[in-house]
Amino acid sequence: MTAATPWWRRQTVVIVAGCLIATVGFGVRSSFGLFTEPLSVLRGWDRETFAFAIAVQNLLWGLGQPFAGAIADRLGNGRVLAAGGAIYALGLALMSVSTSGGALVLSAGVLVGLGLAGGSFTIVIAAFARLVPEERRSWAMGIATAAGSMGQFLFAPLGQGFISAYGAATALLLLSGFVALVPILAGALSGRGEDHGQADESARDALRRAFTHPSYMLLTVGFFVCGFHIAFISTHLPAYLTDLGLGTSLAAWSLGLIGLFNVIGSYSAGVLGGTYPKRLLLAGIYLGRGVAFTLFLLLPATPLTVLVFAATIGLLWLSTVPLTSGLVALMFGTRHVGMLFGVVFLSHQVGAFAGAWLGGAIYESTGSYDLMWVLCIALSVFAAVVHVPISERRAPRLAPQPA
Repeated sequence: MTAATPWWRRQTVVIVAGCLIATVGFGVRSSFGLFTEPLSVLRGWDRETFAFAIAVQNLLWGLGQPFAGAIADRLGNGRVLAAGGAIYALGLALMSVSTSGGALVLSAGVLVGLGLAGGSFTIVIAAFARLVPEERRSWAMGIATAAGSMGQFLFAPLGQGFISAYGAATALLLLSGFVALVPILAGALSGRGEDHGQADESARDALRRAFTHPSYMLLTVGFFVCGFHIAFISTHLPAYLTDLGLGTSLAAWSLGLIGLFNVIGSYSAGVLGGTYPKRLLLAGIYLGRGVAFTLFLLLPATPLTVLVFAATIGLLWLSTVPLTSGLVALMFGTRHVGMLFGVVFLSHQVGAFAGAWLGGAIYESTGSYDLMWVLCIALSVFAAVVHVPISERRAPRLAPQPA
């Protein structure tokens, strides 16, 4: 940074603004599971209706992410964050007045999903990849992910407080006010940066190189599992605990505790990723999730076991993100990092669609979430296995295609 750089473009301000965006964007999103029961009761829906809307949200978030990333690569991060934040806030406001399943899918599913693609921590991470020096990149990505987790810790009890005090509909309006701050903060992350060593590579060539690189494809497949786990737990854990007679307050604090401990997990993953092999750290994280799911399913459900599970899974929650995004930047550089990480994130969100929707569908069919916990355990082992052979080096350049 030079002396002529405006104060709002200095590295410290960029990191603070990006972390605040991640805190609000992911924090509000993480509170949606608290609305499953009260909003379904208010509108007369079954759980599958709400779960399907959240599943569509996850899918649209994923489908929109590569395009949002590509636009940010070309036009700058700030514009994409501002537009995404505005759409996100609008979707929340309309979600509060949705009285039919179709309206809920449009507001909570389509608008919030597309808003998250442009206005959440994924674009912040792409911005940090370009605006933060390489030696601090893994640390900065860990900080951004940790900030999103702090948002979960803050907004889970805040969202429950809003629901208890004002009802589910008004609570959504209040949360939309927080998201409306994102466009204001986005200015500090304006600019698209450059990876001068790759300035001659087109987006099409970058995609072709990525899709023919085995390690990138393994990373993409593995991130599907992360989305499956997170969407199932964030959407259905509150209802699961309520079914066990453990109360809504414990459910809210469990989500908050996941967020709090993920601050530690994400930051630690970012720091460790700068020293140790990222692929092995990722394999360990997924295997650790499988152990946590198994013990949670087998042990008696008490407030103590729930809180220990929440703390444990929180350490492993989004600690995958700085490592996964760091591998993308390592393999391909930062010129097209928004788009290429967006493609990996699309896989994450396809998994999230499956996790959110299957949770509701299996519950309605069997009256239990037991089968979902078994699927989560099996997928944990699968993800651990596919990350081990990933190569942690720059992907080879492909020969240009003939005209």
